[in-house]
Amino acid sequence: MPVAKGSTVDPARTRAAILDAAVAVFYERGLDGVGVAELCGLIGVSKETLYRHFGTKDGLVDAVLERRSERVTRWLSDAAESAGPDPAARLAAVFDALRQWYSEPTFRGCALVNAAAQHHAPRVRAITSRHLDKHLALLTDIARRARCPDPDAVGRQLLMLLEGATIVADQHGADAVGDHARTAALALLTRS
Repeated sequence: MPVAKGSTVDPARTRAAILDAAVAVFYERGLDGVGVAELCGLIGVSKETLYRHFGTKDGLVDAVLERRSERVTRWLSDAAESAGPDPAARLAAVFDALRQWYSEPTFRGCALVNAAAQHHAPRVRAITSRHLDKHLALLTDIARRARCPDPDAVGRQLLMLLEGATIVADQHGADAVGDHARTAALALLTRS
């Protein structure tokens, strides 16, 4: 990122700015949809700056996926938390947030699942696995609060529903996917 004359360079701020810009570019174009030179031009940094902060394109990809995972996990956790203590309300809030996301014009599915499908590399799969584990923990907690007899199984089923709905919304369009997923999730929670 260009530094204004008379300013000092803040490496942490520079790294964060590169990450923020790269998250958007990679989400829109995919991990292989942009080369390093074009990426640097799009986000306004030199290759040297990018490599100084991330080592390689793979290092940047890993950091981008971790950043995206942190943001999405926090966003869904905040949605559940804001709904209060009722487990059904918490689950509905998660699926309501997803439904809203699915209808955004920039929606391209789950960046981490997309990355794992695109790059079947162990390091990318490990980041994606940790991301899904965070979703699973949130959903299992909701099932536990609902006093489901087997909250671990219900959490996994809800995770499959969440990720499946995200893939369907990406591949077939968002029309009613969020509504159907929300209805199915609440039915699953109350029947268990």
